[in-house]
Amino acid sequence: MPNIYELSQELPQLEKFEQIVSGKNIQIERIISTGQTTTAGQWYDQDLDEWVILLQGEVELACDDDTSIKLKAGDYLLIPAHTKHRVEYTSVEPPCIWLAVHGQF
Repeated sequence: MPNIYELSQELPQLEKFEQIVSGKNIQIERIISTGQTTTAGQWYDQDLDEWVILLQGEVELACDDDTSIKLKAGDYLLIPAHTKHRVEYTSVEPPCIWLAVHGQF
């Protein structure tokens, strides 16, 4: 039985995306981050809404309206489609475990 908190012995060098469920109008994935951030000057601009919950670790996101959002374990956030955002910080110890739900909400 899979466990959302289970990590392999070796943590990934790159951010790891694991698809859990995918359907016609929804995708659920687990993301493991270990210090990765968005490339300088790059913004995510997604066609679908994204609801994320941070299960472990700490994260800082930036939006193109100059706002900053800090998340710690248990915090969740809805990012509406086409909201330009980027990852400024992800903790290494502990590694970040995200659960992301993509769809039209």
